[in-house]
Amino acid sequence: MTQLIAFLNELQPLSSPLQEAILAATVRTRLPAHHLLLKPGQVARQVYFLESGLVRGYTLLHGREISSWFMQQGDFVISILSFFTQQPSEEYLELLETGTVYAIHFDELQRLYREFPEFNFIGRKLIEKYYVLSEQRAQHLRSRTAAERYEALLRDFPTIFQRVAVQHIASHLGMAPETLSRLRRRY
Repeated sequence: MTQLIAFLNELQPLSSPLQEAILAATVRTRLPAHHLLLKPGQVARQVYFLESGLVRGYTLLHGREISSWFMQQGDFVISILSFFTQQPSEEYLELLETGTVYAIHFDELQRLYREFPEFNFIGRKLIEKYYVLSEQRAQHLRSRTAAERYEALLRDFPTIFQRVAVQHIASHLGMAPETLSRLRRRY
């Protein structure tokens, strides 16, 4: 739990009562590879912090898996639309590796926001961080070449090819696996 508390303390120093409340509201679980944290039709009732492991967010389009994002240890994982609207999800959240997650339920998060106003600052900073990442990805898909998207991914996530299947990486980059293979050979 110290990794989660340390991460949050970097955003905003936590008071002792807030640290205790976070610890009491959070459940630590070790889960196997390929475990689905969420699937379409379910409502995302939890936000996760990854102590270890790797999660992929993806949707199905005409039977094909389209990877939207990858999050690794030290990241928060959430189905944004489903969690914040409390409506059924259209995406899958899959652990690609065995991992340890800390989960906090939607209702507990709301209680922490109400009871600890300083926690709202942390929530805002996290939303800003992940919104920026989402916007960067959208811009990259619209305005960068396949080679530029590939280079950026390697710069941001150098171990991705050791941890993620090529077809998942290709769909994330918006290209065919064959195109990705050609880029890998070139670099």
